[in-house]
Amino acid sequence: MFIPTRPAGLEALHDFVPRAGADYRRDRNHDLGPARTNVSGLSPYLRHRLVTEEEVVDAVLDRHSLHAAEKFVQEVFWRTYWKGWLEQRPEVWRRYRREVRDLLASELPDGYEDAVAGRTGIDAMDAWARELVETGYLHNHVRMWFASIWVFTLGLPWQLGADFFLRHLLDGDAASNTLSWRWVAGLQTRGKTYLATTENISRYTEGRFAPTGLATTARALDEEPFPHAEPITPEDVVGEVGSRVGLLLHDEDLEPTSLLAALGPDVPELRATAVIADAGARSPAAVSPLVEAFTTGAVADAAARAGGADGHPATTLGGVDVSTVVDWARSGALDTVLVPYAPVGPVQERLDELRPTLESDGISLVTVRRPWDSRAWPFASRGFFPFKEQIPRLVRGR
Repeated sequence: MFIPTRPAGLEALHDFVPRAGADYRRDRNHDLGPARTNVSGLSPYLRHRLVTEEEVVDAVLDRHSLHAAEKFVQEVFWRTYWKGWLEQRPEVWRRYRREVRDLLASELPDGYEDAVAGRTGIDAMDAWARELVETGYLHNHVRMWFASIWVFTLGLPWQLGADFFLRHLLDGDAASNTLSWRWVAGLQTRGKTYLATTENISRYTEGRFAPTGLATTARALDEEPFPHAEPITPEDVVGEVGSRVGLLLHDEDLEPTSLLAALGPDVPELRATAVIADAGARSPAAVSPLVEAFTTGAVADAAARAGGADGHPATTLGGVDVSTVVDWARSGALDTVLVPYAPVGPVQERLDELRPTLESDGISLVTVRRPWDSRAWPFASRGFFPFKEQIPRLVRGR
């Protein structure tokens, strides 16, 4: 269903652009099954930045006005907003990780195994669970219904539902997935929940599903408060770039050309390029074979595109432990390893482990943040609606 290459992502973008205006606004909430033309299907490519948000918005606004394509452009910015919000509140992610680890290490709650296997007896829920496992994708509206039924009808911990999604969604990322589940449960916008209803599901699946027995109320969950938000650091490039530089791409950002352009005219000559990924870091439990395969394919595609002038692909590092990266840097006699900035999530955790080991070897780990993120993330300090007001300004500044 999704070919894990940049050319496939660009082809999907080209195919969707004509439908990004009025057609998308009218039909976007309908889910008619896996064969969809009313949504873009670009999220797996955006999640790994095989295709960038800026490229997508540019292509759409070359064809449509911002007014005409407003709903689709907002959807692209939702992913950016979630990342910026979590960037300022990393403890939300850390607590979620601890809670998932504890829940999976304990006796699983009644109903969990049936829910993930598609055996709840709720026909819609079971079909969606199977679709997720078999395709690695669910329509956004379905994700909301699924989460609502999971939390309020089945009474299961939201953290386990978020983990189920993160292990199976090709486009699953720390921010969008975690915070969307929190929003449904009434934690993200405190006290405001999302309740799935038979009427809404029947309407937007055009009668394919009309589940009965759903919860009729959705009481918001509660939690201990978090620390105050942390400001976004202003520096786009963190660290001193030396003279013997290597580029290390990772599974949060696999498009090197536009990344290096963010450095301006002083782009260093690269001695070595490598690509590394660890899809399994998403969860203490096993991620799906589809997620593993998509990530592996995306890494291979990035390595081919980031190869040297000799035509050889970049190095795909065989392991994900710190020593693998250190050995690669040593073999190239590097004094600097450039990496795309990784937002809060598993990749950032790995880079935080890597940095002191490299530094002890005299090698700097220098992060490069894209201007798209630097412009938008500071506006994600509150809810999406204040952020949304900034979209015209952010689009003009792209």
